[in-house]
Amino acid sequence: MDVGLAAYHPCPPHARPPCAFRRHDHDTSTHGHTDCPPRLTAEHPAFCIDHAGVIIEVAAVIAILAIGQGAQAVIRAQIASLGSHAFVIQPGAMTQSGVQYGWGSRTTLRVPDVQAILNECLAVAYATPLVRGGDFQVVYTNQNWPTTVQGTGVEYLTIREWAVAAGEWFTSQEVDAASTVAVLGETVRAKLFGSVDPVGQIIQVGTVPFRVMGVLEAKGQSAWGQDQDDIILIPYTTMQKKVWKWTGISAILAAAGSNTELPQAIEQVTALLRQRHRLQPWQENDFSIQPLADMAAAEEESTRVMPLLLGSIASISLLVGGIGIMNIMLVSVTERTREIGIRLAVGAKQKDILWQFLVEALTLSLSGGVVGVVLGLAGSQLVSTTVGWPLLINWSAIALAVAFSGAVGIFFGFYPARKVAQLDPIQALRYE
Repeated sequence: MDVGLAAYHPCPPHARPPCAFRRHDHDTSTHGHTDCPPRLTAEHPAFCIDHAGVIIEVAAVIAILAIGQGAQAVIRAQIASLGSHAFVIQPGAMTQSGVQYGWGSRTTLRVPDVQAILNECLAVAYATPLVRGGDFQVVYTNQNWPTTVQGTGVEYLTIREWAVAAGEWFTSQEVDAASTVAVLGETVRAKLFGSVDPVGQIIQVGTVPFRVMGVLEAKGQSAWGQDQDDIILIPYTTMQKKVWKWTGISAILAAAGSNTELPQAIEQVTALLRQRHRLQPWQENDFSIQPLADMAAAEEESTRVMPLLLGSIASISLLVGGIGIMNIMLVSVTERTREIGIRLAVGAKQKDILWQFLVEALTLSLSGGVVGVVLGLAGSQLVSTTVGWPLLINWSAIALAVAFSGAVGIFFGFYPARKVAQLDPIQALRYE
């Protein structure tokens, strides 16, 4: 053997091989032991920690997106339950001693305004007065329940796109006669009657007895959290003459012929009411008009923003997990330096070592991503079942999350892989 080469040989004949299974001099057991550091396997503590990090981060992204889309679906359904092309006209605001009391504090709307809207605003299909009665303690035999009582007209259910589940809705004749008839929301029916059929029964609203004509279909909560079924509807004339003894109206509920006609309907109503109320061009409106869907649109926007915000945070966490992948790969490079030196010494090329470590990083991130998807879907299902939201799975988002986790593994695994591929075989074999 050439002396020069022998001087640089990392493992001369009289020494132990650099990476072979051997016993320590002091080991008297019968089991073999190796000086070679363990590979990056599932038993490696660092592997387990970083793998768990990728799993949790991908699961968080999937769960946040699925839950957010379910919440948006609930909000959209709630907006539709308000009436897709309905709008409410409220009386003006009152100012007294410098204090503004808000819309509805003045009596600027009258019943003739409703009829004028129907006659002269061609884009308006329906309109009805509203007389808000406020909260009443409603009594049936030995049961009672505090609820909202509201007076309205025949067109109310059509505008709200609501239906009667049992019994019937009151007629225009009963409105004209100010009949003491009532239609109950589902919540009121359940609280007062339980399993008893309420149609035809007598309830007492304040001091006035009412005959129950029907029960409305359940609508659930509105976009701002109000129980739409916790209500009793009576003819607005009955509210004016027999409950409140007041001739004004609280608001006007109207609907355009279609969604496309809604802006035109609002414009026509605004012009008509300004004319009827004799407002000069420089005077502000003594009423306000607000589409019901617009009232809930802000709620939908907030539910759209929050999943994006939380998903972005989870994505940043996934990048942090990528740094963890890089760290664990660097640790693996350090622990396996001599093994790599042997591979290089026996003819492995730099690209072989590079691909080996890139595949390990990719496997680490992708396997974590797949397990994270499973856990994310399970968590989404649990939340959906608990809160009663629909589970909407965005498969493209899932594919993107898995692909992103793989890209993170490749990106952060490239530097350790490149570093190890450029090791000098002789120096690697000398590494202790």
